[in-house]
Amino acid sequence: MSGFVQPLEHLIECFRRLPGIGYKTAVRLAFCVVDMPAADAEAFATAIINAKQKIKMCSICQNISESDVCDICLSSSRDKSTICVTENSKDVAAIEKIRDYNGLYHVLGGLISPINGITPDKLKIKELLSRLSDDTVKEVIIATNPNIEGEATAMYISKLIKPLGVKVSRLAYGIPAGGELEYADEVTLSRAIEGRREL
Repeated sequence: MSGFVQPLEHLIECFRRLPGIGYKTAVRLAFCVVDMPAADAEAFATAIINAKQKIKMCSICQNISESDVCDICLSSSRDKSTICVTENSKDVAAIEKIRDYNGLYHVLGGLISPINGITPDKLKIKELLSRLSDDTVKEVIIATNPNIEGEATAMYISKLIKPLGVKVSRLAYGIPAGGELEYADEVTLSRAIEGRREL
């Protein structure tokens, strides 16, 4: 028994469900919300509800979007001959921040990890292959994290794409092994894009 009133206890438990949030941080966040002016708390709650209701997946690249097709896929200024494959939408945001890449994206929605029950059929690999059916795409850059799951996923996708006559490359290791794209600084990410290598 924590000694907190039930509504506060429930709020603490909700915060604890978020990744990386321990009990002490959850308590701090809950008290922060309780101490907010009512209008700020309502705006916070509305932002959460809007994010859940209005964010969807782009029907082409599987990135998060407000509409059926995202702005990147709709853009006439993007290089349609290159697709950068990422694990998730956070990685797309990290690469977009450096402004050195002007191609399209494809979000897998995870990495192959049999130990966690994630098999290739649970990822958006079939959707990626369907985007390569005409001769528009000349290169696929695989930008998965340089860890065991990321490497396994990159090799699996590479084996499927190479017979199609599309160049497959991998980000250069400006990103440390075991590191994650979303935490890489802009210079490191920029070097990784420039120094990508063919698989």
